[in-house]
Amino acid sequence: SHLTPDFKLHFKLYIYASGEGLGAAVHQVQIINDKPVEGPIFFISRQIKPTEARYGASQMECLCLVWALEKLNYFLEGCVFEVITDCTTVKSLLNMKTPNRHMLRWQIAIQECRGNMNIVHKYGNIHKNTDGLSRWPLPNCIHNPAYVQEEASPQIPIEGISVTDLNTTFFEEVRNSYIQDKNCSFLCQLLNKDCKDNSLIHALDEVRKKSYDEGRFHLLDGILYHRTKHTCFMTVVDRSLINLVLKECHESPF
Repeated sequence: SHLTPDFKLHFKLYIYASGEGLGAAVHQVQIINDKPVEGPIFFISRQIKPTEARYGASQMECLCLVWALEKLNYFLEGCVFEVITDCTTVKSLLNMKTPNRHMLRWQIAIQECRGNMNIVHKYGNIHKNTDGLSRWPLPNCIHNPAYVQEEASPQIPIEGISVTDLNTTFFEEVRNSYIQDKNCSFLCQLLNKDCKDNSLIHALDEVRKKSYDEGRFHLLDGILYHRTKHTCFMTVVDRSLINLVLKECHESPF
């Protein structure tokens, strides 16, 4: 039987993807008759879209996680939860060094859950709840609460293209500047190794510590990025390089 969610307790999010669809289930362990009992709280499923049919198994499972986090946001936002998957790629998604276009977009989408989410790999037998949901999913239509609209591809005329090409020396200067800034140095260590060294986290100033806890920092090719509230990613540079950045991006003839 279904449990009533207790938001003071941790949640479990089971995900599963198949060639037919996606399935997800929110569970929770509660004390019933003096015994810990795990039970379901909410189930969702949907058929895959035609554009998703070409994805490989690992991509499908990562897609399932991103979709489940969005559709089950009511239960999971601000709560500590465990993601249970039988795909090892999902576990490494947060720290993938060279993701492809889809993986990078999904990696960015789940960054805000980094501090609250623990991804656990468990073999297929434990996924009977979501396995069935993914193999006999609900239609992906507006009557399904877990519906995702097919992305339109409108033809938009391009009036002009502006490109700023920064040479490798510039990016090397940005990387080297992090050594002189203790906050940037600590953030690079935390993100590069995904270490949970509390001493590094506590050594951050309050502003950067808050952003780190919210999953707003991202490290790609040794360059540190910060995600704003409007999901725009901005390159983090040391104060000493601000004038150089402005010159390279606005005054350089190249």
